[in-house]
Amino acid sequence: MSAPIRVVLVDDQGLFRAGIRMLVDSQADLEVVGEASDGAEGVEVIRSTRPDVVLMDIRMPRMDGLAATAAILADPVDEASAGPPRIVMLTTFDLDEAAARAIRQGASGFLLKDADPEFLLAAIRTVHFGSAVIAASATRDLFAATTPAPTPVPPSYTTLTDREREIFALAARGLSNAEIAAREFLSEATVKTHISRILAKLSLRDRVQLVVFAFEHGLA
Repeated sequence: MSAPIRVVLVDDQGLFRAGIRMLVDSQADLEVVGEASDGAEGVEVIRSTRPDVVLMDIRMPRMDGLAATAAILADPVDEASAGPPRIVMLTTFDLDEAAARAIRQGASGFLLKDADPEFLLAAIRTVHFGSAVIAASATRDLFAATTPAPTPVPPSYTTLTDREREIFALAARGLSNAEIAAREFLSEATVKTHISRILAKLSLRDRVQLVVFAFEHGLA
């Protein structure tokens, strides 16, 4: 059996953290390895525990979730590390400009704090394995509402092959690897390879950054 997905919770509401911890720890493949009540404490806990996924509240005292996310993603990556954790922003608003800003700076998605428990668990797994975008339709709505006029498409986009542009367009709509594979009559492994090459050519960290790229350059 593979090691469980390691999760850190950063939220200023102790009762909320306790509920999420109980939910996450009830799953054999998930484990809470740390908690924090504000962003500054969260940065310390994340650096010491090196989790796979962080659930990060946006609005907290002392240091908010945006500043904490920026600090964690700015940390240098050493050879022994798998890179920074995947950070999922927690918000009470479905079209939260702060969530959009956090995602633009490198967060891997957002969740409403009143999300269904099973959806929250699925979101942790989804962002960890990187095969889909959390709440794809909500993510597209968020960026449709918060993205200004498109900027010119960068030269890096022209390096994509025709096939890669097809896969890019489907991924930008939020389709998962399995959905793209079924639509294009490809294996999931082939789709995964295409996505990896697209992300590398465009210097993007993950699929949600691909969605951001598409909206910002009028390719959505």
